[in-house]
Amino acid sequence: MPAIAVHLSLFAIALTGTLAGLFAGTVDAPISAPVIWSAATIPVAVALAVSMFRDLLIGRVGVDAIALVAMIASIAMGEPLAGTVVAMMYSGGNLLEDYARGKAERELRSLRDRTPRIAHRREADGLADVAAEEVRPGDELLVRAGELLPVDGELLDARAKLDESAVSGEPLPETRTKGALLRSGTMNAGEAFRYRASAAAGESTYAGIVRMVEAAQTVKAPFIRMADRFALLLLPATLLVAGLAWWLSGDPVRALAVLVVATPCPLILAAPVAFIGGVSRAARSGILIKGSSAIEALGRTRTAIFDKTGTLTEGGARLIALDSAPGVDPDEVLRLLGSLEQASHHVLAETLVGLAREKGLPLSHPSGVREYRGSGLEGLVNGRHVRAGSRSLVLADAVPPEWASASEALEANSTALTIFVAIDGRLAALLTMADAIRPDASATLTRLREIGVGRLLMVTGDDAATAGAVAAQLPIDFVRAGCSPAEKVATIRSEAARQPTMMVGDGLNDAPALAAADVGVAMGARGATASSEAADVVILVDRIGHVAEAVATAQRTRAIARQSIVAGLGLSGIAMILAGFGLIPPVTGAFLQQGIDIAVILNALRTLVGPEERITGRG
Repeated sequence: MPAIAVHLSLFAIALTGTLAGLFAGTVDAPISAPVIWSAATIPVAVALAVSMFRDLLIGRVGVDAIALVAMIASIAMGEPLAGTVVAMMYSGGNLLEDYARGKAERELRSLRDRTPRIAHRREADGLADVAAEEVRPGDELLVRAGELLPVDGELLDARAKLDESAVSGEPLPETRTKGALLRSGTMNAGEAFRYRASAAAGESTYAGIVRMVEAAQTVKAPFIRMADRFALLLLPATLLVAGLAWWLSGDPVRALAVLVVATPCPLILAAPVAFIGGVSRAARSGILIKGSSAIEALGRTRTAIFDKTGTLTEGGARLIALDSAPGVDPDEVLRLLGSLEQASHHVLAETLVGLAREKGLPLSHPSGVREYRGSGLEGLVNGRHVRAGSRSLVLADAVPPEWASASEALEANSTALTIFVAIDGRLAALLTMADAIRPDASATLTRLREIGVGRLLMVTGDDAATAGAVAAQLPIDFVRAGCSPAEKVATIRSEAARQPTMMVGDGLNDAPALAAADVGVAMGARGATASSEAADVVILVDRIGHVAEAVATAQRTRAIARQSIVAGLGLSGIAMILAGFGLIPPVTGAFLQQGIDIAVILNALRTLVGPEERITGRG
């Protein structure tokens, strides 16, 4: 029988017994109220005793013993109503935890339930429906309207509209263009389209998320383990106070009252409920935190280390300026250049071809292409001679015209790359390419500093000039350039020795660094399975602002958990003192403790509905 069904049954027995006993006391019932209350308490006490025995077999000792002693003592001392209230409190607390856990994990379980199972694969004799597990890289697949993508792949058609909310948390459909990477688990929100599989189902984005979710279910936070250890001190302390109350007053009922108000539900339930709620709250925003241990570490972060490419920057060359000669159409330049670059294997070729396609420009087949390694290429496109590349290749020793001075100045003062384009022997345009800083990077770093992350570093494999140019535009404290993966790990370990450290990265080479940090955060929206699986936190949306949101959520979760425990134990401690002096009888104490438990757990549930925080622009 599921745990929630057991706890619900026990709570129903305790509640029914409490009410039935109260009713029996007002009428001439055949069974007396004390008998009814005792009968309702015994099943809960037996269930608790069995649970404690199982814990003992695996070496765990819990403070539930206080509740068990309180129930048994209530019956033995002729205070069975107090016993039923304690039974109701114990079973009701477990029920509330079950409810909180179920509510908090619903978003995570929904990912597993939505796993794509069928794919439409194009074969020699037409389309065939196959299991998603049978798809292999290179297979051409069709996705109809409203269907889930079974595997990761590359879009073959001109455009596709996708609902990525289940994977990234983004509420609005996104439009992708030909050549874009598509992720499994997203839904086709438009017309049917074709794409080519780039990974098997088990190695695709969605399967990786499911594996991370399953791993997250079993991790226990250090904060919760600390609460468990502290709870063990409460058991002998409670028995000592109860014994003193009995010895000094000579009244065993005072000892019972102390036991009743000391039942430690706030300590047992508050931390797990709060941490589960925080994980769920983050999941709704596209932030996958792998369990309570990760959210605990994230909330303690005081140093943040960022990779550069793809993390603080957009990760890849982007067109930031296109200056064309007077009378020359920029779109025609881009069309001719895109056509020529189809014959190149240079790292920028795909970007330039993609730019032309995004603008809907018709590309032609180039001929007579000649590529100069490291400098550029030339060829014929629609009978026109096109040469593109470095200044030395296109202009040789000639002086650039005046209209090109702005692009040259931009290249000289940044890490940008300028592509010179000549058409039929005349300089036609200059394209300035750069790995642009993310629009929300500066605001994110500023926000992290505001919430207590006082040291911000950037480590990168790029050269010092490139790294310095990026760092100069951001509130970075220290830059280390030219780092190998091993040197990144060494830097992180050095920082972690001083104070809790977070590493944020996105690439395959970041995986060792993410694993070495106190908490690793992967920008997982673009794939990078290795880094995502090595990280403790995965940002499923391609926005670095979610890093600050994740830290803020973790800090709030820790604060609420601590607040719930301290307040609950403080109130229980006061009640124990009052009960020891005979000011709170057992029945009143039981109802008082019930109120304390409910208040503490409801406070812990506030982590489910934290304030929205979005960083969208430059700071």
